[in-house]
Amino acid sequence: MSTEANKAPLKFKEKLGYGLGDMASNFYLGFFGLYLLYYYTDVYGLAPAAVGLMLLVSKITDAVSDPVMGLIADRTESRWGKYRPYLLWVAIPYGLLGFAIFFGPNFSDTGKLIYAYVTYIGVMIAFTAINVPYSALLAVISPVAEERTKATTYRFMCAGAGGLLVAAFATPLVNWLGGGDDVLGFRLTIAVFAVISIALFWFTFATTKERIKLPKHKSSAKSDMKVLLKNTSWVMLAIACVLIIVGLVARFSSVIFYVKYYMGDDGEAVFLIFDRVALFSSIGLSGQIVGAMLTPYLTKFFNKHRLVLVSCLLHTVLLVISYFIPPEMFWTAVFLHFLGIATFGVVITLLFAMFTDCAEYGEWQTGKRTSGLTVSASMFALKFGSAMGGALPGFILGYVGFVANEALTETALIGIRSMATLLPAALFGLGGLLMLFYKIDKDLLVRIEKELHERRETNLTE
Repeated sequence: MSTEANKAPLKFKEKLGYGLGDMASNFYLGFFGLYLLYYYTDVYGLAPAAVGLMLLVSKITDAVSDPVMGLIADRTESRWGKYRPYLLWVAIPYGLLGFAIFFGPNFSDTGKLIYAYVTYIGVMIAFTAINVPYSALLAVISPVAEERTKATTYRFMCAGAGGLLVAAFATPLVNWLGGGDDVLGFRLTIAVFAVISIALFWFTFATTKERIKLPKHKSSAKSDMKVLLKNTSWVMLAIACVLIIVGLVARFSSVIFYVKYYMGDDGEAVFLIFDRVALFSSIGLSGQIVGAMLTPYLTKFFNKHRLVLVSCLLHTVLLVISYFIPPEMFWTAVFLHFLGIATFGVVITLLFAMFTDCAEYGEWQTGKRTSGLTVSASMFALKFGSAMGGALPGFILGYVGFVANEALTETALIGIRSMATLLPAALFGLGGLLMLFYKIDKDLLVRIEKELHERRETNLTE
């Protein structure tokens, strides 16, 4: 098949189908980011510092599992391609393990902590097995960078919508399905999201296509890693992505504490079925959809890495301002949160498109395509960010003397304000500044696309 046919614009159904895969992912990541720390401390009864340590220790497995899965996916050969089969094969284990986290067996304190370790590590391994191939699929869905950016836009619009649904309906569902039993409520709520996630991953499998047909992968894992680490732009992108995701999840993990303890929320519905936590989180997350929608228009005028830099610095400023918002100014805090997450919508859309640009750059330089390995850094960033972003607030809560469901000291309240605003502000600022060292700009991408197209056409005619 000529590569000219593969360069045709992606159809709406395929872009939407690809995007819904990240909605499936965000039903879990969004749920974990917003409620996992709260569930472990206020519902399941674990100590905040113990939870923070668990979230950090569990990331040791990701340092191995993420690149290993990338190497495996790059070497997969099937009638469905290299990456799509995993959307079909791993969806059910992924759904079941996510449900297991919130099953909440009534063990001893030690037993509960062991159960938390086992189930959290399990679901993160399943997340790797399905999301590294899912992210790598973007690199072969089209040889045109602009089309990949469009697919990424749909991805993060759907991701934002998934997070929005979690933020809006998680606490109402917990209250309704649990009938006052929070353990039962969380168990049944995650079951609903698990079933939908499985169905969405299968829909992504059914509606997408791998257009860049890669030759059988023959190089060694060691060789692939050496090539990747020589790509300075990829290294800077990977580190920036980790910092930004840690900052985001630290913010999200802190929201329920910030609204409940600093702003005095009592859990009562203030608009229809929604309490203040649901409103704060859902209105904020709608900003991600707005940011993702704006991204394709912004990239027509600016280089991707410059947009990431500016957006991160703007988010940093908004978070610093938020630190000084008094508790009675709830809607002002919500508006600032919305603006901040809108800038994040731009950032996250661009970061994942830039990982596929790095895959193109690597093939252009070396003749070898390692999409799975290249984007495995994005999965490590998501999972390490999810863990570290949840762990840091846990450590801060322990340090400032936080006691769940009791009146807090002034020191504890300052700690909650800081972990919700100043901590993520610093991380977003550092992540953005690293983009000063990213070198793959718009002009270079045009050259890379042209030369790779010529190589592939030559290979087809030989």
